[in-house]
Amino acid sequence: MTQKDLLHRFVFNEEHIRGEIVQLDYSVKALLNKGDYPAPIRDLLAKMASAASLLCATLKFEGEISLQIQGKGPVSYAILTATNTLTYRGVARWDETLEQLPQTFEELCADAVLVITLSPNEGERYQGVVALDKPSLAQCIESYFEQSEQLLTRVYLYSETEQDVKSGGMLLQVLPQSSEATEHQEAEAFHHFATLADTLTADEVFSLPVKTLLHRLYHEHDIELFDAEEIRYACTCSRERSLAALLHVEKSELLSIVEEQGEIAMNCQYCHATYSFDAIDVEALHAGNVATQNSASPQH
Repeated sequence: MTQKDLLHRFVFNEEHIRGEIVQLDYSVKALLNKGDYPAPIRDLLAKMASAASLLCATLKFEGEISLQIQGKGPVSYAILTATNTLTYRGVARWDETLEQLPQTFEELCADAVLVITLSPNEGERYQGVVALDKPSLAQCIESYFEQSEQLLTRVYLYSETEQDVKSGGMLLQVLPQSSEATEHQEAEAFHHFATLADTLTADEVFSLPVKTLLHRLYHEHDIELFDAEEIRYACTCSRERSLAALLHVEKSELLSIVEEQGEIAMNCQYCHATYSFDAIDVEALHAGNVATQNSASPQH
């Protein structure tokens, strides 16, 4: 059996091509358990979790990357956010008036776009948008790299959400080179490696150790496999972040809410943790003395 919730990076030593394989188990279970999602949404979120995990490995800064679907069709909103420390969280919204959701990606995400946002802790955000007009999420992400980065990229995404929930994926990408002749050579090698990767199955990704998987695909090539890194489901919400959001609301308005409702309750859209604040919290916050407030744990 393969280990769970790991990201594996590798490079082809004879070519300027890199790869990643991700295998998710407990973390994707935690993600999907945070909401009462119908089967097509569970499948979409599971694949988005693998995609975000693969893409966060490309980050060259401290911060996060988010994959956000915005649409007017069955799926109105879905987001997966992953950090450079290899944690992720996500949530989805859909048209709950539909008796049955479409089963295919194209129908589920009709009239929608994928927004990929890079958010460094320091520096400006970068945002790219690509239409969800391909048969799969993987192909749409490939289009994003082709349009915004001009990098040959192949993405494979797999999920099982009916029985034993799991998700996985693989990414191949050419590293940018300055020589036109070298780029042509790398393109030929890339298509060769991608053709071999096309034979990959979901069962292999879910069940095989990565060393075995890579040997089956590329036993004739020299590959350097780096140490695996753990990926976790983790929400970044906190009492402190909720307090910071309240600073943008007038003190009198906050006290009015406390008087009417007994408290101010703030709910995290991702993990559904609830942070509660009373009049003492509001007074301390607006006096700049937040350190004196109770560090109550979130309620789920």
